[in-house]
Amino acid sequence: MDLNGKCVLLGVSGGIAAYKMANVASALRKLGADVEVIMTKNATQFITPLTFETLTGHKCMVDTFDRDFKFEVTHISLAKKADVILVAPATANVIAKMAHGIADDMLTTVVLAAKCPKLVAPAMNTGMLENPITQDNLATLERYGFTVIPSESGVLACKDVGSGRLPKEEVLLEHILHTIARPKDLAGVRVAVTAGPTQEALDPVRYLTNHSTGKMGYAIAEAAVRIGHTVTLVSGPVAIQPPEGLAGFIRIETAAQMAQAMKQAMPEAELIILSAAVADYRPVVCSRTKLKKTEGNLFLELERTEDIALSLGKLKRGNQILVGFAAETDDLESNALKKMKAKNFDWIAANEVGKPGRGFAADDNAITLYGSDGRRFNLELKPKKELAAELLSLILNPK
Repeated sequence: MDLNGKCVLLGVSGGIAAYKMANVASALRKLGADVEVIMTKNATQFITPLTFETLTGHKCMVDTFDRDFKFEVTHISLAKKADVILVAPATANVIAKMAHGIADDMLTTVVLAAKCPKLVAPAMNTGMLENPITQDNLATLERYGFTVIPSESGVLACKDVGSGRLPKEEVLLEHILHTIARPKDLAGVRVAVTAGPTQEALDPVRYLTNHSTGKMGYAIAEAAVRIGHTVTLVSGPVAIQPPEGLAGFIRIETAAQMAQAMKQAMPEAELIILSAAVADYRPVVCSRTKLKKTEGNLFLELERTEDIALSLGKLKRGNQILVGFAAETDDLESNALKKMKAKNFDWIAANEVGKPGRGFAADDNAITLYGSDGRRFNLELKPKKELAAELLSLILNPK
């Protein structure tokens, strides 16, 4: 996802989770955002302004009357500059001030003056969060148009167990991206994505499958939804919750079921991304009872499943973009290019499996994207959610 030209203002108040915002600032900078940070004085007890200044390249504002020699009214200029404001961690004190229009420091003054979208991520002790006063203040902020990002539950810094933890950094980033990331060239495309493995039953207990977890496909579907696409996700059995905002979600088990679902989705789709790891073979006979262990070896007769990519490649119309994936252990480029030509892909995303820290089950991956017109893009190792956004951008806006 490209945030070039967007300004994100982070408001950091005095909670133990303040240190986590350094990673958020860093991630936003990597996405191209211009990041400004305002800290309350209490926040400086947990993390220094110098940390944010190093990460963002901007002076970190704390004091309302600090002279930065730009000869401008800083709280007004920052309020006008920001495309979105995220206050995180938001303490009970700062929430109360914002809810009642109290502007007695740089952060609350800028929030009061700003007209951009405002996000608030409460983080505090469970008792403070659940206090009716805090809940009323949060409701007031929502009534005024703020978006409140729900706290997470778990063991808190005070050793209590309950709600009040700052949401994970990726959750905060998702809310920022959902609020301001709207690439005009990508909006409104009808997308069909496959994800996860398939399962081919041997008997009522066992099945043939592979190591796919669906993380890459789900990341692609989520990124597509976030930037305004109409997305249908066809998923094999995985342990991931489907992204919010999908136009359609179809859960399948077998290759035959996936083939049927994709043939139904194909006519309406403008972009088809086949990231699922579909079984190439299935048992000729599925036993109706459990196969019992016997002396000696067990021999299974397997038959080919339908080649979904090949079938869809034959059905592809001139205005459709078909993208395949190639998970390879050797001869990455050669195998990927052969597959792209044979299946009539417009693009193929090739990745090497078996390397530590990438591929199946990992949160990160690296991809080489090949175009049928000879273009090639190397996408370096990074979180799959970032990779998915970059992949979509390149496919629909190739440089």
